[in-house]
Amino acid sequence: MIAIDIAIAIFGMCAVPAGYRMLVGPSRADRATAADLMMFILIGLLALLGFRGGSSYTLDIVLVAALVGFLSAVSFSRALLRGER
Repeated sequence: MIAIDIAIAIFGMCAVPAGYRMLVGPSRADRATAADLMMFILIGLLALLGFRGGSSYTLDIVLVAALVGFLSAVSFSRALLRGER
């Protein structure tokens, strides 16, 4: 349990600079990348907290959230490129 608590603290510390970059980023690409990073940090926190709490539904929620995060990353990149390939 100590390792999980340490991992939760590390994820929390990683969320601070990502949140700063998401709010203050110099370009739209920086903000989109930081938002994607924040999404996956939150997914990791959700997985760790579910494992720590012993919830049986956590894996399902994490899988759906990861799929939504991937699709949002693809849509962010398409929006930044304005539909060009």
